[in-house]
Amino acid sequence: MGGFTRIMYTFKDFVEIVAKLRSENGCPWDRAQTFESLKKCLADETEEVFQAIDNKDMENLCEELGDVLLQVVMNSQIAAELGEFTIDDVIDGVSRKMVRRHPHVFGDAKVTNAEEGLALWNAIKKEEKAAKNQGKKDLGKEGGK
Repeated sequence: MGGFTRIMYTFKDFVEIVAKLRSENGCPWDRAQTFESLKKCLADETEEVFQAIDNKDMENLCEELGDVLLQVVMNSQIAAELGEFTIDDVIDGVSRKMVRRHPHVFGDAKVTNAEEGLALWNAIKKEEKAAKNQGKKDLGKEGGK
């Protein structure tokens, strides 16, 4: 094909593209978006993923997953601009969760089937929520001193 080489963008490139869209010299529509304004977009894109799955349309599924990823990165960029968190924090958090909730893969726990894996996941999730709620109660006690 005449020496033309297709370049594939990376995740890092994509994050930079979204940051540029939100920058001072970016797109006015993208710059105007907020967490609230993007809620409907995320819901719509998620529904389109469901439709692609139901239709067994892998080409469309790939596209729609990209649209959901855009929503994740866009919301993360807004959070970064507000000094709340970054896409790296999102990735770190979900990675830690996956490792923590899969001790049968990343640790010594044993499961023999999908049901046991799900039960283990749910037990760990329940423990995490209890610990988080206890932490909030402890903060409330300290705040009252």
